[in-house]
Amino acid sequence: VQLQASGGGLVQAGGSLRLSCAASGLTLMYYALGWFRQAPGKEREFVGAIIWSGGRTKIVDSVKGRFTISRDNAQNMVFLQMSNLKPEDTAVYYCAAGDRAVQTTYGSDDDMGNGFRYEYDHWGQGTQVTVSS
Repeated sequence: VQLQASGGGLVQAGGSLRLSCAASGLTLMYYALGWFRQAPGKEREFVGAIIWSGGRTKIVDSVKGRFTISRDNAQNMVFLQMSNLKPEDTAVYYCAAGDRAVQTTYGSDDDMGNGFRYEYDHWGQGTQVTVSS
């Protein structure tokens, strides 16, 4: 399994970036692909995900309205479109894949619907996003 994230960079506050994640070596219809980020000195946090089969997406409230997730079925790629970026979005962004749905708190950040989240077992290498003020 390979997950190759790209598209990070340095951008001014208010700018946009689109992160890409190319997935190979797995049958995507059984997976959710997620985006996570980790800022310096902070724990990794879930940003959002897409369930490949059906295309259901989830974006956490803290970035809702600014970030969106989409996919390209033909190229086995998932994207994180980020707009109106803020300095607090500075982090290493990771894509991950998981095929195990487990229960979570209904309505929590990682709830993909009906109180289930995914366990992510496969991780990409991360791409740095730096937002200057």
